[in-house]
Amino acid sequence: MDIATLVGIILAYILVFAALLLGPGVGVYIDIPSVLIVIGGTAGIVLMSWPLNKVLNVMTIVMKTLLFKLDSPADLISKLVDFSQRARRDGILALESAEDEINDEFLKKGIRLAVDGTEPEVIRTILETDLMYMQERHKEGAAILTSMSTFAPAMGMIGTLIGLVAMLQTMNDPSSIGPAMAVALLTTFYGAIIANLFAAPLAEKLKTRSSEETMLREIMIAGIMAIQAGDNPRIVEQKLNAYLPPKLRKSQFE
Repeated sequence: MDIATLVGIILAYILVFAALLLGPGVGVYIDIPSVLIVIGGTAGIVLMSWPLNKVLNVMTIVMKTLLFKLDSPADLISKLVDFSQRARRDGILALESAEDEINDEFLKKGIRLAVDGTEPEVIRTILETDLMYMQERHKEGAAILTSMSTFAPAMGMIGTLIGLVAMLQTMNDPSSIGPAMAVALLTTFYGAIIANLFAAPLAEKLKTRSSEETMLREIMIAGIMAIQAGDNPRIVEQKLNAYLPPKLRKSQFE
């Protein structure tokens, strides 16, 4: 888990929960019918909007994105330049043993295709297709979370209206108005919590992590194609460093 996610959880969840404890207590914020309306209603609408397999897969994508540690672009470029030096010196078949040093399946696939002598156009097509469908999966995951962040407050408002109707039925008893109003507002509270402390932040994080992973894979594709073309390692490094802002660029040849 990256530090931003950890700090975000502490600030958003723990501090909000602490504020509830310091107030009237957590118990007054718990109402089972309100939970059923907001969580059940939101889940139902999401299932109406998206295929079941995509909904079930979204949390797997999110957890992998949040917990999986990506290589830094500079380290990846350094590794690819090292591979290019080996291929330049000993031939591209020398990279067959390098597969054991690679943890990323995308990079491993590309190196294997290059070592097997696959045509450059075929390698590029395979890798770019893989990249495209990864982006589509991430877009779908972010879209499902975004729709959840839209539907949860709407279900909260529906729950509040239901509670207000019930409250108006008991207007002849003034002592019941305050508690009934509090229960009615809880559904709005639950909807806001789901949208703003869960679905919307995760959707944004998924978009950010997807963008980072996309750049890494574009670097991998460019590096693999340069290695297969037999480019000078210095040229390979310059090609790949072009993906980075100047302050992050490093050189192994200085």
